[in-house]
Amino acid sequence: MPGPVLHVGASLSCPHGVPITLIASGPRVVVDGKPAVVLTDAGQIAGCPFMVGNKPQPCVSVKWLAGATRVTAGGQPLLINPAQAICLSADQIPAGPPTVSSTQMKVVAT
Repeated sequence: MPGPVLHVGASLSCPHGVPITLIASGPRVVVDGKPAVVLTDAGQIAGCPFMVGNKPQPCVSVKWLAGATRVTAGGQPLLINPAQAICLSADQIPAGPPTVSSTQMKVVAT
């Protein structure tokens, strides 16, 4: 399924509304003036209020599940919107998928 390529300027948040910081490890591809994000790149979350019972389980990272099937950068699939991912706590408890609220719309990958 084709979708817009995600880049470090995209606005993503965890299921609890906290912004996700995308970190491109090797900006080999630039989209709209910003590095594109690939399957092995990090998504970090700070300040999530999520709790399981009385125990804090804030979202701290994003695990990317899939990217583009036909377009790669540095041998890794580019991430596209809709993002196939899950937000995780430090204990690796899944909290749900991230929400993409905005991204560039010029470059689409499959």
